[in-house]
Amino acid sequence: MAEEQIAQAIEKMSYEEALTALEEIVRQMEAGKVKLDEAIDFYERGMLLRRHCEKKLSDARSRIDQITTSLNAQAVGFTPVVMENNDV
Repeated sequence: MAEEQIAQAIEKMSYEEALTALEEIVRQMEAGKVKLDEAIDFYERGMLLRRHCEKKLSDARSRIDQITTSLNAQAVGFTPVVMENNDV
C-alpha cells in the first residue's frame, strides 16, 4: 500500500481502531523477529497512528471543554465565548 493510501486508511480509523493497530505494531516489533525494512515500515505506520490518536484525543478534549464551558455559562446565565485553539 502506498504511503498516501496508508495515511488515508488511518484517517478513516476510529481512535480505538488506530490504538489497536498501534499496539499490534509495538507487539510485533518487541518480539524482535521483524526484518529491518519491515521495522522501518512499521515505525512509519506507527508514527502516523500515534499522530492520529493524539489528534482524536485533542479533538475530544476540545469538545468536552466546549460542552463544559457551555453548561457552566448556562448555569450562571452567561453566553459562552468559545475560542478555537488549533495549536493544542
